[in-house]
Amino acid sequence: MKIVFMGTPDFAKESLEALYGSGHEILAVVTNPDKPKGRGMKMIASPVKEFAIEKGIKVYQPEKVRKNEEFISEIKALKPDIICVVAYGKILPQEILDIPPKGSINVHGSLLPKYRGAAPIQWAVLNGDKKTGITTMYMGAGMDTGDMILKEEVEIGEDETTGELWERLSTIGAKLLVETLKQIEKGTAPRIKQGEDFTMAPMLNKEMAKIDWENKTAQEIKNLVRGLNPIMGAYAFLNGKKIKFWKVDVADSKQIYVVPTILKNGTIIVSDKRDGVFIKTKEGILKLIEVQGENAKRMSIQDYLRGNEIKEFEVFK
Repeated sequence: MKIVFMGTPDFAKESLEALYGSGHEILAVVTNPDKPKGRGMKMIASPVKEFAIEKGIKVYQPEKVRKNEEFISEIKALKPDIICVVAYGKILPQEILDIPPKGSINVHGSLLPKYRGAAPIQWAVLNGDKKTGITTMYMGAGMDTGDMILKEEVEIGEDETTGELWERLSTIGAKLLVETLKQIEKGTAPRIKQGEDFTMAPMLNKEMAKIDWENKTAQEIKNLVRGLNPIMGAYAFLNGKKIKFWKVDVADSKQIYVVPTILKNGTIIVSDKRDGVFIKTKEGILKLIEVQGENAKRMSIQDYLRGNEIKEFEVFK
């Protein structure tokens, strides 16, 4: 089939690579404009653009797609059979979705209708879900409301981070996209209505990264740390200094002594260069494994304690 592919990050690049290797004709790629990055603010192309340039595929990078008649006319002139969208980053108007005769399809990082929205993979980890997956779907005017085509379910590891799950699902999504196109070509692709029992997965914000010691359990804090790794990292303050938490665990009750309930949540109950740092929470004890101090690199808690003092009974805030 003749395909226009729309996507931006590495998650989408996996699908583009799979399409390129499957024999379909990729007419063009649509991706977000280059962005400045790093200390030098050098303009960086998206992973999708880099792959397209490498393979000699035409690239479009419109600032906006709504009410962009010039861009819409160019896509119409390509006469694609189908549009494939994977983590593009912009909501497409119906005028674009209606261009290809075989429709516009999307690879979505959840088991719809759960986690419609911009951050389905992140919220599955943040909420401590045991399973998630990939859904391919026909696109409609609503946010991830279209008819479902194929699904593949996976289990989420107890310690798996958003970054690790993202990588796994990008590979699964690429394979499922190729299979979806096969079925659409044969006319055997199902159309499954979603129903109204759905969950939203909005974009993450920086405010949620600060750990709420007063109201969150050790398991909930662990899920927060996993969910924000490697996006921004969860953090707390100790003696006015910001410390990011990149890897933590819920401590085995046998690892520590009985903790007095009078202690404030966030209190350090053990700080030892060999055993590490243990912190009281609303329920359970949090064990630090990998942290990052201000203007420092990520490191194990043992390495951190070699150059930084953390005292027992100090309180994280």
